[in-house]
Amino acid sequence: MRPLANMNTGKKYCDQLKPFNFLLSCHVKQLGHPVGTDPTRFHLITPYNLDPREWLKTEWIDQYSGKHYRITTEGPHGTRQAARVKTYAEVLREYEFHPESKCADADGNPCGKQTVGLLQRRHIQIGLIKYIGKESNSLEDVESGLVHSTENVYTEYPDPRRDEWSTKIVPALNEVTLPILEQESGLSRRMLIKARTGRTRPHPKNRELLANLVRKLGIV
Repeated sequence: MRPLANMNTGKKYCDQLKPFNFLLSCHVKQLGHPVGTDPTRFHLITPYNLDPREWLKTEWIDQYSGKHYRITTEGPHGTRQAARVKTYAEVLREYEFHPESKCADADGNPCGKQTVGLLQRRHIQIGLIKYIGKESNSLEDVESGLVHSTENVYTEYPDPRRDEWSTKIVPALNEVTLPILEQESGLSRRMLIKARTGRTRPHPKNRELLANLVRKLGIV
């Protein structure tokens, strides 16, 4: 409602825009954002209008900055005053080559944009467990382009007992002998012993150093 607040100025309540009213939203074409805008924080909306002939004439509002822009369906990119948006035909053409990330091809490889034929489900392995809030229900909005970053739709609640350090790095450190860890990391033997037990956590810089070391050794 914040970007639309100016539209309610001086109007009676019955004539104002309110929650649960309808509005129009459009999808900006790749490289179609107005010059000087941040593509990850740019999304155009405007009050609902049934007449498509009016869509190119009206001013659209960026929901992040509140600035007004026009839209166009011509040309390869946007301008300072207008965004190049997708037409229905362009959306349909993109859908034809939309990769299905949940499926694999006949050989078990992840699907690409040109994959054809009978698809199968991909096999997955759990790499890390993270707790997130119910805001994850909005992840579909990220995929559809209505929200441009997953950071805007969910809250992460880290659990030190289940983070990468505890579940992957500490077990990997125990697969490497102390002399090799001392030689490759340059850290003290005492600190390395404590790190391998998991009872204490090294300084973040040392944690990153050890994590990179076990990855370099091919253990993680």
